Amino acid sequence: MAFSATGWATIAASKRGSAPAIYSYTSADAKAAVTGANYFNSLSDSLSVGDVIYHFDSNTPTATWSVVISNSGGTVDVSAGTAIGVT
Repeated sequence: MAFSATGWATIAASKRGSAPAIYSYTSADAKAAVTGANYFNSLSDSLSVGDVIYHFDSNTPTATWSVVISNSGGTVDVSAGTAIGVT
């Protein structure tokens, strides 16, 4: 699957300093797809290392916290994520 801006929202973003931003993303894509290589490349101009992404898989449903671990040359990589119980 591919990233869709429809489910993307900024939760908190630092206007000063280098504090990480927090984003929320809802999609029918599974954790493996969202945390896979290059999924968030279209957001490379907006994401910074250390930013946190909360992903809700509306298909399963499951939730995951991930952290941006690299962003270089338009290629974004996020951590494998930590599952959050939704039951």
